[in-house]
Amino acid sequence: MRHNMRHWEERVDLAASFRWTARLNLHEAVANHFSLSVNEDGTQFLMNPNQMHFSRIRASDLLALDANNPATLDAPDAPDPTAWGLHGAIHRHCPHARCAMHVHSIFATVLASLADSTLPPIDQNTAIFYNRVVIDETYGGLAFEEEGERCAALFADPAKKVMVMGNHGIMVVGETVAETFNRMYYFERAAETYIRALQTGQKLRVLSDEIAEKTASEIEEYPGQAERHLAELKAILDEEGSNYAS
Repeated sequence: MRHNMRHWEERVDLAASFRWTARLNLHEAVANHFSLSVNEDGTQFLMNPNQMHFSRIRASDLLALDANNPATLDAPDAPDPTAWGLHGAIHRHCPHARCAMHVHSIFATVLASLADSTLPPIDQNTAIFYNRVVIDETYGGLAFEEEGERCAALFADPAKKVMVMGNHGIMVVGETVAETFNRMYYFERAAETYIRALQTGQKLRVLSDEIAEKTASEIEEYPGQAERHLAELKAILDEEGSNYAS
């Protein structure tokens, strides 16, 4: 019966991304959320249920929501209200952000806690994000509807794929689950490199603007890495007998 659910392939990809995010300890308790648009204008989307641990989420557990339905929070299986405020607003206003992943991962959140949350290009991974990050400097509390609308407005530029949410965490967007998960993974790696480099107290070796942009462009044009990354993670889960795809 479950395998007749609509958008099954997308559900399976999203479920795998939850499982691996938990394995990497990038999640926070039952507080973070991923969503994925499933219709043309992006307003209908899948999202994890309210307060379910990432390590248990299955494809069939995902909620099917409509960003334009004001009665969503009144439903018996309503999503977390802060997740609805943030992800609902993104899918309502940012059709290019088909997938959205929000985490409070440690190193990205440390970056978000600095007075200057800029990520300088000091290695290949940090260079990936050169000129591709927007920084939200006006945190306004939990992401209920008003705060969600404010954050969504910061994604107006489709070139900005990561939001460093000052004093909060990060929101990563993309066209597919594979692309978005891969970007989230590499942003956390990049943030860790930068934070650990700062901890040495030594002068940083910062790449030139030209080389940073060249590197970022080359990564964007590199064929199939994100898709292979997720495919390999699904293969590992399958070999382990995981029930994520049920």
